[in-house]
Amino acid sequence: MSPALEPIAQRLRDHGRALLADVDDPHDELLALVWGPRFDREHALGLWARLSRRQPAEALLTLPAILSVADRFDGMDRGGQQHLRRLIERHRALRAV
Repeated sequence: MSPALEPIAQRLRDHGRALLADVDDPHDELLALVWGPRFDREHALGLWARLSRRQPAEALLTLPAILSVADRFDGMDRGGQQHLRRLIERHRALRAV
């Protein structure tokens, strides 16, 4: 994995399970966050609000991670952003097998 993606991947490993626990398709949610040229903070905060109702303590730790991932994604070039999307799609395909 490229060094630019590692901080994003680590944050997803650390907090993604809790953030995406009650969604039908976590991969779709992740793709929704990173589909455009900028990270969809509004959508992410909606997921975070759901988490904060279920697990307030976890939500306190997750919010800074969301904001960090958003800033890192926005700072990536288009090629790096597209690479991240392909990795999410690849992970979905591997999980479906």
